[in-house]
Amino acid sequence: MRRFTQVDVFTDELMFGNPVAVVHDAPELTSQQMADFASWTNLSETTFLSAPTDEQADYQIRIFTPNTELPFAGHPTLGSAHAWLEAGGVAQDSNMIIQQCAAGLVRIRRDGNRLAFAAPPLIRGGDVASEDLSEIMAFLGVNHDQVVAAQWADNGPGWVALLLSDAETVLALRPRAADAGRFSAVGVIGSYPHGSEVDFEVRAFTSLVGPGEDPVTGSLNAALGQWLITTGRAPSSYVAAQGTVLGRRGRVHVSKTGNEVWVGGNTITGVTGTVHI
Repeated sequence: MRRFTQVDVFTDELMFGNPVAVVHDAPELTSQQMADFASWTNLSETTFLSAPTDEQADYQIRIFTPNTELPFAGHPTLGSAHAWLEAGGVAQDSNMIIQQCAAGLVRIRRDGNRLAFAAPPLIRGGDVASEDLSEIMAFLGVNHDQVVAAQWADNGPGWVALLLSDAETVLALRPRAADAGRFSAVGVIGSYPHGSEVDFEVRAFTSLVGPGEDPVTGSLNAALGQWLITTGRAPSSYVAAQGTVLGRRGRVHVSKTGNEVWVGGNTITGVTGTVHI
């Protein structure tokens, strides 16, 4: 038997964020066992914790969707850190937790009552080719007047991101297919009027977690923050809402300190117990 925790991420209200399943003490599990269990949980991601192989790290995780393994993902990073700490994990540095994953070492800090991770470097950035953009726009059902900018924003899952004219346009999106064909991960963001409760609305359409929409997405928000803050399209600190259309109330806190973008949110335990794998 292994300890099991299910954590709701980017919310302080259970059932209004994005849940992640965390299996503790999992070094003896095979990749196939992990993949099978992640498929069975049917959550967007399931993580498996073990001792690190890098002496700088505090623990190691592997991240699985129901369909594939990911090198990095944001809400599983925060949810796994929450579960590890709650299970008695003690970081080598009292001010910083170091997570080892396939993408490398990810730093996680306490930010008041929240946890925040340092956005990993992009695997792919730069402009989106016009023919690719046309295909993505057709999937989303938007026209050129509604697209302010587009950028590759891939930090592992394959994100391509579009800045739309405003949050209302983002909320009104009704994609015209179950997925975006050649593009496994499409993210969109639009701004709210000044003085609103939050600054931006974000939506994430990805086939990596099954056809449809991800409720709240750390990796996408990390890449969006790197892109928009650097180019002056977003302030150095802002709050994004995500999951609104799905009935969630995700809140993602993005800030830039020096040359680094940090992505944070509240985390709350929903389920604890053991699993027989």
